[in-house]
Amino acid sequence: MLLEMMDNKPRASIILSTYNSPLWLEKVLWGYESQSFKDFEIIIADDGSDESTEKFIKDFQKKSKLHIHHVWHEDQGFRKTIILNKAILKSNSEYLIFSDGDCIPRNDFVEEHVNRRKKNHFLSGGYFMLPMNISKKINQEDIKNQRCFDLKWLRKNGLNFSLKNFKHSRNKLLLWLLNTFTSTKATWNGHSASGWKQDILAVNGFDSRMEYGGEDRELGERMMNQGIIPIRIRYYAICVHLDHKRGYIREEAVKKNRAIRKETKEQKKTWTEFGLNLVS
Repeated sequence: MLLEMMDNKPRASIILSTYNSPLWLEKVLWGYESQSFKDFEIIIADDGSDESTEKFIKDFQKKSKLHIHHVWHEDQGFRKTIILNKAILKSNSEYLIFSDGDCIPRNDFVEEHVNRRKKNHFLSGGYFMLPMNISKKINQEDIKNQRCFDLKWLRKNGLNFSLKNFKHSRNKLLLWLLNTFTSTKATWNGHSASGWKQDILAVNGFDSRMEYGGEDRELGERMMNQGIIPIRIRYYAICVHLDHKRGYIREEAVKKNRAIRKETKEQKKTWTEFGLNLVS
């Protein structure tokens, strides 16, 4: 019976953070419906959205084959770290992939994370920021047919030239070169990062004191202090980031977060007293 229960577990749990953005969340879920790798569940970590998001999720569940769980708590300001911890405990897989409800995954996003996972490591992905006009324009067909990841289509719809546009390449040699020689450090990025659940539990999850500004990276820093090695996959696991306002940024919170991260680095902390242990 135990083996049968273990066999029924998904190979990956996708944890998506969201807050009052059902239109963007719908596009993201369309992206997960188009994945080449299918054996995963989705846990929506909802940081206090109003009833419109709950209604959207219930309606979407009725017509989708995705296995979606909705984890919610009351809106008391930016408490993303707390709702992410609740989602971690809700997950049913040994491997967790984290992204956001405003990041549409390319159809190989989950496959790349799953295929490149490695014991005693976590994966550090990236994202491609879209301007607002393209974010609004993308529809279900654009996601299903992967046009929104095609550089020609993006340029046709107003995307400016940038070296970052190479993220949309599927040339394996070019992607290997970019991932190998990029100067960007491998960090835990909330829009595209993954790791073993046991490693995340071992450092007690996210630090619930932290608001916006490096709160994701601090988790990765504790994992690295624990001996978990990061691997860059920023040019392999691709998602496009839909534009939005950021009214939750507070300079006071950013300074507090920097102080917590400084302490984590200097003291080589592997554990937070303000993590999963406080989830009720």
